Amino acid sequence: MSDSRLGEAAHFAFARHETFAPRFGWLHKAYMQVKRDQGAFLADDAPVLFGVGKNMVNAMRYWSRAFKLTREHSPAQRTQAKFSYPTWEARWLLDEDGADPYLEENGSLWLLHWWLVSSRPGAKSHAPAWYTAFHLAPFSRFTTADMTQVVTRHVNFSYNKSPEEASIVRDIDCITKMYARSAPEKAGSPGSYEDLLACPFRDLDLLTFVGTRGKPEWQFTSGHRTSLPARVLAYACLDYAAKFSRQANSISVARLANEPGSPGRAFRVRENEIVMALQKVAADHPLLNVTEAVGQRSLTFTADPFGLAWEVLDEQYDFVTRRPGFPTREEWADTFPKLAEAEQKELATKATDATDAADTTEMLFAEETA
Repeated sequence: MSDSRLGEAAHFAFARHETFAPRFGWLHKAYMQVKRDQGAFLADDAPVLFGVGKNMVNAMRYWSRAFKLTREHSPAQRTQAKFSYPTWEARWLLDEDGADPYLEENGSLWLLHWWLVSSRPGAKSHAPAWYTAFHLAPFSRFTTADMTQVVTRHVNFSYNKSPEEASIVRDIDCITKMYARSAPEKAGSPGSYEDLLACPFRDLDLLTFVGTRGKPEWQFTSGHRTSLPARVLAYACLDYAAKFSRQANSISVARLANEPGSPGRAFRVRENEIVMALQKVAADHPLLNVTEAVGQRSLTFTADPFGLAWEVLDEQYDFVTRRPGFPTREEWADTFPKLAEAEQKELATKATDATDAADTTEMLFAEETA
């Protein structure tokens, strides 16, 4: 039976991280550079500008796009090069007067994780292996071979071409490096600190190493997420609801917890935890409510869920959008009009088309798969 869910949710993009998981400081540095010069990633002196090697520049560029902090578009007609334009979300989070430019709060890491593995029309995921691992894989414990097989199957159903298997393996390896410590470490040991310094997302404890050095295996964790703020979880729920409706409506908690693409799968949280977070947030927001009818609990909202999502998230960070001089989405779009063009091009691209914008990017990242 054909299953094209991956193609509908994610762009064709594999092994573009140069084997590097995102590191502390990369996203802020990338944002500050492309805000000043949208061609910064393509500059001859890019390694000097970013203070890293050439391969790491490519990785920073990929992660900025994958976390939806940049959109890429040609600066002029008949130009193959893709410039990087900072999104309003990047301005909100990473500017010097933004919500958390140096990602000092775990809530910001949970937010970025959601942006990485979430998808909606005009803002699809650029990390299909990550999307598959969190939303489509039928198991919680896996080896690299297990996950590679599942990703390969979904890729074959979803796109009109396939990457080399080695590219998918690189993605799976990057997923495990990004979210799990390489081997069990005693709390407070030097190795555990080095892990967190290398990649902050390991602090989310979404993956744990359960194998042996001879047979590495990993397992998704689940349960109560003490470091996941209720407002960030509520934001993700409303953002997910906005994928289906931009009007007053409702969505069942079962869908929020269990559907592919949902916050429950992305964060590995169960219905009860989602309910507790939504009830806590709804107590301060009259346009939100958690209702129960015929044994089914639902989140109801009496306005556009996308707008409500940002109200809730903005409150978590002491109302960034109310600070003097902070631009509205419209003002930011006027500053970077290519953002809208990039979104319209994405909306016009067929879900299974793996040969449109991706091919140009493949040329820019040709060294990755050589």
